[in-house]
Amino acid sequence: MLQPHIQLDSLDAKAAILPGDPARLERIAQELSDVTELAYNREFRSLEGIYDGIKVVACSTGIGGSSASIAIEELHNLGVTAMIRIGSCGALQKGINLGDLVFACGAVRDDGTSRAYADIRFPAVPDTELLNACISYARKQNWTFHTGIVHSHESFYIDTNAEEEAYWSKLGVLGADMETAALFTVGRIRKIRTASILNNVVVYGNDTSEAIGSYADGALLTAKGERREILTALEAIKAVTA
Repeated sequence: MLQPHIQLDSLDAKAAILPGDPARLERIAQELSDVTELAYNREFRSLEGIYDGIKVVACSTGIGGSSASIAIEELHNLGVTAMIRIGSCGALQKGINLGDLVFACGAVRDDGTSRAYADIRFPAVPDTELLNACISYARKQNWTFHTGIVHSHESFYIDTNAEEEAYWSKLGVLGADMETAALFTVGRIRKIRTASILNNVVVYGNDTSEAIGSYADGALLTAKGERREILTALEAIKAVTA
């Protein structure tokens, strides 16, 4: 059945990679063979390809939990049973550098989408096997990574943003994004295996809009982090589906 937003009616792949930015599919495609562009409607751009013998779909989700949940639901309707977000975050702890990977073992549900699905007491957590596969691969590559809780928020531009960051930082939360809580909550309810890999693009204490420009090699470091999260996601999918 044709899904109204992602504009797909069938899929062979059972596993999906979910970037936010549609342009990130071009970098994902570089790691795949037999790539086929599928659809592009609004923020939802999709392609299929082969990674080490495993068929994978990549679908962008746009910004925020509400659009991400639409992609998650519609991909699930087409038979996808495992999904890994590859996104970006702003660090909430010192020592998390540009391009470092953050693996979410849980998410603070400070977004509207996850609250629409379940009472706030319901935990937002990933699939253990997928998370462990991500950690295992990054460790084998000797890449710098951090594992912990992330804060999924609703907007960048609230007046109390600095106070919010300080509050969650004090509680040990590693970074902030906008989609992980929705992915984990919807995934758990729909029985989808999920994981979230975040590429740090903001050093703690720096303004999001200025952070990368503050470093001469900032763009290079975050580009390296992006490729690492793509490879980690693909290897994790291979590990749990082989």
